Amino acid sequence: MNFTATLRMALSALTTNVLRSLLTMLGVIIGVASVITMVAIGSGAQARVEETMKSLGSNIMLVIPGSVTTNGVRLGGASSQTLTEDDAVAIAKDVPEVQLAAPSMRGAAQAVAGSANWSTSFFGVTPDYLEARDWPLAAGRGFEANELAGSAKVAMIGLTAGEKLFGEAAAQDPAMMLEQTIRVRKVPLTIVGVLNRKGQSALGQDQDDVIMVPLATARNRLLGSAQGKLRRVHTISVKVKDGQSMKVAEDNIKDLLRQRHKLQAGADDDFSIRNLTEMLAAQEASQKVMTYLLAAVAGVSLLVGGIGIMNIMLVSVTERTREIGLRMAVGARPADILRQFLTEAALLSLIGGVIGIILGGLATWAVAELAGWRVALSLQAVAIAVAFAGAVGVFFGFYPAKKASKLTPIEALRYD
Repeated sequence: MNFTATLRMALSALTTNVLRSLLTMLGVIIGVASVITMVAIGSGAQARVEETMKSLGSNIMLVIPGSVTTNGVRLGGASSQTLTEDDAVAIAKDVPEVQLAAPSMRGAAQAVAGSANWSTSFFGVTPDYLEARDWPLAAGRGFEANELAGSAKVAMIGLTAGEKLFGEAAAQDPAMMLEQTIRVRKVPLTIVGVLNRKGQSALGQDQDDVIMVPLATARNRLLGSAQGKLRRVHTISVKVKDGQSMKVAEDNIKDLLRQRHKLQAGADDDFSIRNLTEMLAAQEASQKVMTYLLAAVAGVSLLVGGIGIMNIMLVSVTERTREIGLRMAVGARPADILRQFLTEAALLSLIGGVIGIILGGLATWAVAELAGWRVALSLQAVAIAVAFAGAVGVFFGFYPAKKASKLTPIEALRYD
């Protein structure tokens, strides 16, 4: 018997009782749909973590002020400004694993451009800050040496802040914002550069909603720090050289700052170091484990569906015993009987798999649209789910098919 005839007979057998066939396929349908949806959700989460890692820059650590103790009361983190520009210079110079160290200060203000205004954040930075964050410009230039030294009234603006102040057209054509004037804390600033789009941070904050000014401008004109002579900064962004150990660099930075801040042995650090790359790498690894776990849990439905197929195929063999006997009596071989029942089992799984793909795609779309989650539908996951579904049908259908093929014509014809 050729394959076409076998396939035709298998389809005829399945369509004889459509409801039973659909109920048999239900486990496979749910399993395939679950695998596709769960993997899409997990892959979307991984993709978001990877984008966040890229937006931070590679091999990045943040050095921030730590807690201090006043009159026996231990205050929270960053409760005192203990870092200076000189600390950043020393880190870049004396720690061999470090490529650069960029000091920065931060504040919040209402930015005004013409009749438009927008509440945003501003950063006082040096040119090394953009290099540390792998943050290119969409238009214009960075700060020049004389602007950094002279507290110049210049700024670089992010695309979100630019769009709020100058409209969508300016966001589409960043060059339109160059040489425009904005006021931040009543200080007029001329835009000399527009930052490329960066996206959301790991905490969901819009990194493009920002205005950057020279570090001295932020300290002397915007923040009005009374400790300007001490050259205090809020954060030092440290970029480690490629191939160097982040852990070794962190330990060396810690030893250097403790020495510079004259901390006694056993005293708490007056700073803290956050290894953002390692934190996000750990988050990415946990997302992968979660994706595999979700897929494995969903895969259990496929196994349950396979057991259902085996049960129904065993019932089918019993119901069709006389049919098997008649076919053998007119010349059908055991191999033909085996092939027919295996084909029926495989068809049940594959048809269920196709329906599962459709439902999985709809479920993935619903999660993305209704819940607003990031999803990434993988063709590889779809292919694996369908292949696994077909394998389940063959595996669990083999025993009933083998049982049918071992019947003798006389035994089968005598069955009542």
